[in-house]
Amino acid sequence: MNIQIYMHNIGIEARKASRTMASADTIQKNNALNAIAKAILREKDVLLAANKLDLDAACANGLEPAMLDRLAISEKTIASMAEGLMQIANLADPIGEMTDFKYMPSGIQIGKMRVPLGVIGIIYEARPNVTVDAAGLCIKSGNAAILRGGSEAIHCNQALAKLVHEGLKEAGLPTTAVQVVETTDRAAVGELITMKQYVDVIVPRGGKGLIERISNDARIPVIKHLDGNCHVYIDDDADFDKALRILENSKTQRLGTCNTAESLLIARSVAKEMLPKLADMLTSHGIEIRGCAETCALVKQAGFTDVKLATEEDFYTEYLAAIISCKVVSGLD
Repeated sequence: MNIQIYMHNIGIEARKASRTMASADTIQKNNALNAIAKAILREKDVLLAANKLDLDAACANGLEPAMLDRLAISEKTIASMAEGLMQIANLADPIGEMTDFKYMPSGIQIGKMRVPLGVIGIIYEARPNVTVDAAGLCIKSGNAAILRGGSEAIHCNQALAKLVHEGLKEAGLPTTAVQVVETTDRAAVGELITMKQYVDVIVPRGGKGLIERISNDARIPVIKHLDGNCHVYIDDDADFDKALRILENSKTQRLGTCNTAESLLIARSVAKEMLPKLADMLTSHGIEIRGCAETCALVKQAGFTDVKLATEEDFYTEYLAAIISCKVVSGLD
């Protein structure tokens, strides 16, 4: 496969489709979303089988547990994908919405009107559900999308792409309005982020390395995040039972997501009382604690000897693993 020719052909088709999507009415877009949702529920066995192929290959290649967690789907995940599409269909159509009108001294009235961006390139890792989320949001907002999922999810993403195309066709919209890149060759990403004649904006979703690469190499505007380094802070007058439940949910429910807690900060006035109980909960879930000197002293006094002294780098790290950094602080400031 000539990657440059392949990607440019995708770009040409996306640009054509974007013109149709920009003028598609709300009913047509919602019909597509609901049709895709129904197809996903109908073909759950096909999707699970495709996902198993991806998981087997990922395990054979030694993919990290956090990435395996992101890659795996279940019947519950599939139901959630479909529900998400139906929720998007129920949202108000943003296109054509006009706001902020005001009169200028000359008497001219000006304001803002929402219009589609055009062609959105979305690059992401592992999670097949992002294929559905991205397709749904782009369809609703009248954009065409070029989706490049991670190579580890290629079978599931291609199975989902067929269902997205089925829904678009049923609604009378071009199937090229959502194209999922079929090659796992990384050169496809390099082409996508430089095709400014076809693509209007790039949205990367993934780890720090991916975001940095896209930000550095793209020749197209990028909408990005960077680290998912989430903190839980327990203040002087916090409800302890609630704090315990929040920390347990945010750290132990899933380790490999970008909204998982990676650092715990606790006010000094309550640290002596609360930290041992928090440590007990965390260690019962197999979470390694890396704490400041004060944290280590308080936790060890309570009999938890496995706590490790944190380095400065620990407080900047998105672990995506069974590790949490912990620091006693003087207060909110």
